Amino acid sequence: MSDIKLACDVAEQVRTICDKHGNNPGELINILHEAQHLHGYLPEEMQRIIASKLNIPVSKVYGVVTFYTFFTMTPKGKHPISVCMGTACYVRGSEKLLEEFKRVLGIEVGETTPDGKFSLDCLRCVGACGLAPVVMIGEKVYGRLQPIDVKKIIEELE
Repeated sequence: MSDIKLACDVAEQVRTICDKHGNNPGELINILHEAQHLHGYLPEEMQRIIASKLNIPVSKVYGVVTFYTFFTMTPKGKHPISVCMGTACYVRGSEKLLEEFKRVLGIEVGETTPDGKFSLDCLRCVGACGLAPVVMIGEKVYGRLQPIDVKKIIEELE
Protein backbone atom coordinates (compact mmCIF):
# COMPACT_ATOMS: atom_id res chain seq x y z
CA MET A 1 0.00 0.00 0.00
CA SER A 2 1.21 3.49 -0.84
CA ASP A 3 2.40 5.93 1.83
CA ILE A 4 1.11 8.89 -0.19
CA LYS A 5 -1.88 10.57 1.42
CA LEU A 6 -4.07 13.00 -0.49
CA ALA A 7 -4.99 16.28 1.07
CA CYS A 8 -8.64 16.34 2.15
CA ASP A 9 -9.48 19.07 -0.35
CA VAL A 10 -7.95 17.09 -3.25
CA ALA A 11 -9.85 13.94 -2.23
CA GLU A 12 -13.06 15.96 -2.10
CA GLN A 13 -12.37 17.52 -5.50
CA VAL A 14 -11.88 14.03 -6.98
CA ARG A 15 -15.23 12.95 -5.51
CA THR A 16 -16.81 16.07 -7.04
CA ILE A 17 -15.33 15.20 -10.45
CA CYS A 18 -16.88 11.73 -10.20
CA ASP A 19 -20.24 13.22 -9.18
CA LYS A 20 -20.10 15.66 -12.08
CA HIS A 21 -19.87 12.67 -14.42
CA GLY A 22 -22.78 10.94 -12.70
CA ASN A 23 -20.47 8.37 -11.10
CA ASN A 24 -20.77 6.59 -14.44
CA PRO A 25 -18.12 3.89 -15.05
CA GLY A 26 -18.35 4.74 -18.76
CA GLU A 27 -16.83 8.13 -17.92
CA LEU A 28 -13.71 6.62 -16.32
CA ILE A 29 -11.23 8.02 -18.84
CA ASN A 30 -12.75 11.51 -18.66
CA ILE A 31 -12.68 11.37 -14.85
CA LEU A 32 -9.05 10.24 -14.86
CA HIS A 33 -8.10 13.08 -17.21
CA GLU A 34 -9.72 15.66 -14.94
CA ALA A 35 -8.26 14.14 -11.79
CA GLN A 36 -4.76 14.08 -13.27
CA HIS A 37 -5.15 17.67 -14.46
CA LEU A 38 -6.17 18.62 -10.91
CA HIS A 39 -3.33 16.85 -9.09
CA GLY A 40 -0.68 16.30 -11.77
CA TYR A 41 -0.71 12.52 -11.42
CA LEU A 42 -2.90 9.64 -10.28
CA PRO A 43 -1.63 8.13 -7.02
CA GLU A 44 -3.07 4.92 -5.61
CA GLU A 45 -5.34 6.66 -3.10
CA MET A 46 -6.92 8.73 -5.87
CA GLN A 47 -7.54 5.59 -7.93
CA ARG A 48 -9.21 3.99 -4.90
CA ILE A 49 -11.52 6.99 -4.45
CA ILE A 50 -12.50 6.90 -8.12
CA ALA A 51 -13.12 3.14 -8.04
CA SER A 52 -15.28 3.52 -4.94
CA LYS A 53 -17.33 6.37 -6.41
CA LEU A 54 -17.88 4.48 -9.69
CA ASN A 55 -18.51 1.19 -7.90
CA ILE A 56 -15.89 -0.63 -9.96
CA PRO A 57 -12.82 -2.63 -8.92
CA VAL A 58 -9.62 -0.69 -8.26
CA SER A 59 -7.94 -3.12 -10.67
CA LYS A 60 -10.06 -1.73 -13.52
CA VAL A 61 -8.99 1.85 -12.73
CA TYR A 62 -5.36 0.75 -12.39
CA GLY A 63 -5.61 -1.15 -15.69
CA VAL A 64 -6.74 1.98 -17.53
CA VAL A 65 -4.12 4.18 -15.83
CA THR A 66 -1.30 1.79 -16.75
CA PHE A 67 -2.58 1.08 -20.29
CA TYR A 68 -2.71 4.67 -21.54
CA THR A 69 0.65 6.45 -21.65
CA PHE A 70 -0.98 9.83 -21.02
CA PHE A 71 -1.73 8.82 -17.43
CA THR A 72 0.98 8.74 -14.79
CA MET A 73 1.17 7.43 -11.25
CA THR A 74 4.26 9.46 -10.36
CA PRO A 75 4.61 13.23 -9.96
CA LYS A 76 6.01 15.09 -12.95
CA GLY A 77 8.24 18.13 -12.98
CA LYS A 78 6.93 21.68 -13.20
CA HIS A 79 7.90 21.51 -16.89
CA PRO A 80 7.10 18.03 -18.23
CA ILE A 81 9.08 17.42 -21.42
CA SER A 82 7.83 14.84 -23.93
CA VAL A 83 9.93 14.05 -26.98
CA CYS A 84 7.91 12.68 -29.90
CA MET A 85 9.32 9.40 -31.19
CA GLY A 86 6.74 8.90 -33.93
CA THR A 87 8.01 7.95 -37.39
CA ALA A 88 8.30 11.45 -38.89
CA CYS A 89 10.01 12.84 -35.78
CA TYR A 90 12.30 9.85 -35.41
CA VAL A 91 13.42 10.06 -39.04
CA ARG A 92 14.14 13.77 -38.57
CA GLY A 93 16.28 13.35 -35.47
CA SER A 94 14.13 13.10 -32.34
CA GLU A 95 16.47 10.46 -30.92
CA LYS A 96 19.33 12.98 -30.96
CA LEU A 97 17.04 15.55 -29.29
CA LEU A 98 16.17 13.05 -26.58
CA GLU A 99 19.85 12.32 -25.95
CA GLU A 100 20.56 16.05 -25.64
CA PHE A 101 17.69 16.58 -23.17
CA LYS A 102 19.04 13.67 -21.10
CA ARG A 103 22.54 15.16 -21.18
CA VAL A 104 21.50 18.73 -20.34
CA LEU A 105 19.06 17.75 -17.58
CA GLY A 106 21.15 14.90 -16.19
CA ILE A 107 18.16 12.53 -16.04
CA GLU A 108 16.85 9.51 -17.93
CA VAL A 109 13.44 9.01 -19.54
CA GLY A 110 10.79 8.67 -16.82
CA GLU A 111 12.77 10.68 -14.28
CA THR A 112 12.37 14.13 -12.75
CA THR A 113 15.22 16.51 -11.96
CA PRO A 114 16.08 16.68 -8.23
CA ASP A 115 14.77 20.27 -8.04
CA GLY A 116 11.39 19.14 -9.45
CA LYS A 117 11.56 21.55 -12.38
CA PHE A 118 11.77 19.10 -15.28
CA SER A 119 10.64 15.58 -16.08
CA LEU A 120 11.44 13.71 -19.29
CA ASP A 121 9.33 11.28 -21.26
CA CYS A 122 8.74 10.05 -24.79
CA LEU A 123 5.48 9.80 -26.65
CA ARG A 124 4.42 8.22 -29.90
CA CYS A 125 2.87 11.03 -31.93
CA VAL A 126 1.87 14.61 -31.26
CA GLY A 127 0.07 14.94 -34.58
CA ALA A 128 2.33 17.76 -35.78
CA CYS A 129 4.37 15.71 -38.24
CA GLY A 130 4.95 18.70 -40.52
CA LEU A 131 6.94 20.31 -37.70
CA ALA A 132 9.09 17.23 -37.02
CA PRO A 133 10.99 16.70 -34.85
CA VAL A 134 8.58 17.84 -32.16
CA VAL A 135 8.86 18.23 -28.38
CA MET A 136 6.02 19.12 -26.02
CA ILE A 137 6.82 21.01 -22.87
CA GLY A 138 3.67 21.25 -20.82
CA GLU A 139 1.04 21.98 -23.43
CA LYS A 140 3.33 23.97 -25.74
CA VAL A 141 4.62 22.34 -28.92
CA TYR A 142 8.15 23.08 -30.09
CA GLY A 143 8.81 22.09 -33.70
CA ARG A 144 11.72 21.72 -36.09
CA LEU A 145 14.14 21.46 -33.19
CA GLN A 146 17.81 20.59 -33.35
CA PRO A 147 19.97 19.39 -30.45
CA ILE A 148 21.62 22.84 -30.34
CA ASP A 149 18.20 24.34 -29.37
CA VAL A 150 17.80 22.23 -26.21
CA LYS A 151 20.03 24.18 -23.83
CA LYS A 152 18.42 27.52 -24.78
CA ILE A 153 14.91 26.13 -24.23
CA ILE A 154 15.87 24.79 -20.79
CA GLU A 155 17.49 28.10 -19.80
CA GLU A 156 14.34 30.02 -20.81
CA LEU A 157 12.20 27.78 -18.60
CA GLU A 158 14.42 27.95 -15.48
